[in-house]
Amino acid sequence: MSHRPRRSALYMPASNARAIEKARGLACDVVILDLEDAVAPEAKDAARQQAVEAVKAGGFGPREVVIRCNGLSTPWGAEDLAAAAEAGADAVLAPKVNGPADIAAYDTALSGAPAKTRLWAMIETCPAVFALEPIAACARTSRLSAFCLGLNDLAKEMRCRQTPDRAPFQAVLTLAVAAGRAHGLTVLDSVFNEIDDLAALETACRQGSDFGFDGKTIIHPSHIEACNRIFSPDPAEVAQARAVIAAFADPLNAGRGVLRVEGRLTERLHLTQAEALVGAAEAIAARSDATP
Repeated sequence: MSHRPRRSALYMPASNARAIEKARGLACDVVILDLEDAVAPEAKDAARQQAVEAVKAGGFGPREVVIRCNGLSTPWGAEDLAAAAEAGADAVLAPKVNGPADIAAYDTALSGAPAKTRLWAMIETCPAVFALEPIAACARTSRLSAFCLGLNDLAKEMRCRQTPDRAPFQAVLTLAVAAGRAHGLTVLDSVFNEIDDLAALETACRQGSDFGFDGKTIIHPSHIEACNRIFSPDPAEVAQARAVIAAFADPLNAGRGVLRVEGRLTERLHLTQAEALVGAAEAIAARSDATP
């Protein structure tokens, strides 16, 4: 199981050289160089070249670098995928995925990319909602390794309102996490649109954490701190997890499936959860130590 932190994934317009340079020093876990929504049509070609140059130049430290391409059905998609494959980014984020056929097409387009380059999929269309599990299952036969929720586009297609409690989307959020977990994907929550309302952002992050998301995509550096803090394991939970691991490692408990740990009934399924939690906490600590 990979414990690489993906608490905060910051979209940066690849057309903005100053923003890319700034991203090299931010505390986000992931930098997404955006060629799609954040870039005007007349700037697409220049943005693509700039994204490739940024990936090749490096300097992002422990941050993952992802390129969000334009869709294969657009005039820029094929060139975006070819350039991203050649650049060797950590991942390519495919927009508006509708089903397994789209994953197969993007995977084919990335066939010449280094093995480390993964495929991430935007979940932001109505057809995708009804194909979450089949899309996630493509992880078995492709580079697919993550879902990123895109509720702005989904709201437009559904003609629904984005209420503070996200009630119109709660079924989608739950099913996206469940499908991702069924096939070992990282699952990242959608962006929060109100840039300056940090109190409401915190509420949205806590909701996303409660739903089981690994982290959140964001559109402004001011959102990094809340995401990193809220999507990190709680220290008290980590301490409890270490106690569970120690209890099952005790030779006196060899062969036992159920234990009493600090007053709680603890089964072997809790051991698996504890190991994952501690692994995540240790990865975040290592990530923090490596951040400039």
